[in-house]
Amino acid sequence: MLTPINIEATNLPDAWFQTLYKIVDKGRNFKIDQGSFAGQNRKEFDYITIHIKHPDKGSLIPELPEGSTIPNPVDREYLDDYLPYLMTGIEKEGELYTYGQRIVADGCDQMQTAIDRYRKLGHRNNQLIMQIGKPTDMYLEDPPCLRHIDTRIQDGKLHFFPYFRSWDLFGGFPANLAAIEMMKQYMASEIGVENGEIIASSKGLHIYQYVWEIAEAIRGKSIDQFKEEMNNLS
Repeated sequence: MLTPINIEATNLPDAWFQTLYKIVDKGRNFKIDQGSFAGQNRKEFDYITIHIKHPDKGSLIPELPEGSTIPNPVDREYLDDYLPYLMTGIEKEGELYTYGQRIVADGCDQMQTAIDRYRKLGHRNNQLIMQIGKPTDMYLEDPPCLRHIDTRIQDGKLHFFPYFRSWDLFGGFPANLAAIEMMKQYMASEIGVENGEIIASSKGLHIYQYVWEIAEAIRGKSIDQFKEEMNNLS
């Protein structure tokens, strides 16, 4: 039986820490048959919804205590480089796609179109969803993890509802949500409304086996304790 998980978070770092903490107990262990890291093990939620009430408050990326032996999951420099890939059609040699390329594709800049339609046609509009996925993605060896970003203006605020088919919790989750939040702030400013909340969901939020020990250390259990438990399971 599937076990949906729901998390209520104040900001983006809180969402990451809470989700990383919970996946240690609630994640399902399995071996990957196909896709990235095929043949390796990972822990994955059956389905998860993360409601982030104030994504623009505090740091956009989680930061571990100074002096920690565990590196931060995302560097600020990486986020600065990543953001154009979400908001523009930039593509480097060898890339099959980028999220930004999908948002600005087929003669339609979905981000700008959403801004224009909200401004011209009003805020009560359920049609403005930015599509990333395509039917032909099923033929790709590594199809996009982000499938869409749905939008809504409620109570004078722009809210985002991203869905990921598969999602790396340790590094991808914080980088993706930080960039998505910056995109939302830009769109809200252009539309002329306040910046709102994020409700993200996924049926494939996971951590790979090489992160399990790090997750346990962050959670507060020593790595030695975690190794002993894993040896007892084997």
